[in-house]
Amino acid sequence: MTDGTKRADIIAGLKVSIVLKQDQRTGKPTEGIVRDILTKSATHPHGIKVRLENGLVGRVKTIHG
Repeated sequence: MTDGTKRADIIAGLKVSIVLKQDQRTGKPTEGIVRDILTKSATHPHGIKVRLENGLVGRVKTIHG
């Protein structure tokens, strides 16, 4: 498993754990499949922001591949 701070590591269809905006204080992970990558920069210290296939948006914490 790798962390989600590099955009190049993340592609649509990957299974990932994200942290939703409302869960940032607790860090509670939500698992899903990446549909869209929303972060434009190559890296982000808090994780690349993605939209999952179920429509939820959050920052990638771990990539399950």
